[in-house]
Amino acid sequence: MTARQTPPCRWQADLVLAGVAFVWGATFVVVKRALLEISTSYFLALRFSLASVCLLLIFLPAFRRMPMREIWRGLRGGGIVGLFLWLGFTLQTLGLKFTTAGHSGFLTGLYIVLVPLIAAAVYRRWPLARELTGIAVAAGGMLVLTLPSLDANFHMNRGDVLTIGCALAFAFHLLVLGHYSQRERFEAVALGQILCAALLSSASLALDPPRVTWSTAVVLAIAITAILATALAFALQTWAQQYTTPTRTALVFSLEPVFALATAVLAGGEALTHSALVGGGLILTGILTVELKPAPRT
Repeated sequence: MTARQTPPCRWQADLVLAGVAFVWGATFVVVKRALLEISTSYFLALRFSLASVCLLLIFLPAFRRMPMREIWRGLRGGGIVGLFLWLGFTLQTLGLKFTTAGHSGFLTGLYIVLVPLIAAAVYRRWPLARELTGIAVAAGGMLVLTLPSLDANFHMNRGDVLTIGCALAFAFHLLVLGHYSQRERFEAVALGQILCAALLSSASLALDPPRVTWSTAVVLAIAITAILATALAFALQTWAQQYTTPTRTALVFSLEPVFALATAVLAGGEALTHSALVGGGLILTGILTVELKPAPRT
C-alpha cells in the first residue's frame, strides 16, 4: 500500500462526516415521497447500481495509477463492508412492515450505542470517557426526538427484532468500514461496498418483484440519492473514516435525524415541536462534548 500524504486533523474528518449526515437527513423527505411509487428493493437496486457507475467514473483516474493487487484488495474489503450495508437497509425495510416508524427510528438509532460496545469487545479498548459521555447525551437526544411517535406501551414484536438486527448491521458496517478504510485504498473500498450492495439488492428482486409508477419525483429521487446520498456520501465517509474512529463516526451520524427533521420543517411543512428542539439540542451537546476537546491523535 502506498504511503498517504499528511493526514488532516480529526475534526476535519468529523466535519466531512457531518456533511454526509446532512445529505442523508436532507434526502429523507425525497425518498419517503418516491417510495409511494416504487418498490423498496427496486429503488435500492437502481440507487446502488447508478451509484456504482458514478463511483467508477470518479475513481477511474486513481484506479489507473494503482497496482491491480491494491484494487482487488480494496474491492474485497469493500464487498464485506457492503454486505453489512445491504443487510442494514434490508432489515430496516422488513422491520417497517411490522412496526411503527417511531419504533424503527428509535431502534435503528441504537447503533450509536452499539458501536463503542462492539468495538470494546472486539479490540479490548474502551473509548475515551468524553466520547462515552457524548454518546450517552446524543442517545438521550435521539430518544427525545422519537418519544412522541413511540407507543405508550413499547411491546416488542418481530418488526422490532428485525430493526434491532438492522442497528447491529449498521454498527458492524461502521466498524468494518473503519478497519478496511485505514488499511486499503479508500477508493476501492468505497466502490466495493456500493457494488456489493447493488448486486445484493438486484438479487433480492427475485423475492420482491419490481413495482414502479414512473414520475418526475421517482426519477429525481433515484438520481439525487444515487449521486449525492450514495456515491458522494459513501466515498466521503470511507475517506473520513481513515482519520477518525468508528465511535466518533457513530456520534457524528446522530445528526442525521436532526437534519431530517429540519428539512421536514423547512421543506415539508412539519411543525417544530418542543421535543424536537430538546432532542436536537442534546444531540448537538453530545457532539460538542467530544469535538471541543479533541482526542489526541493515535
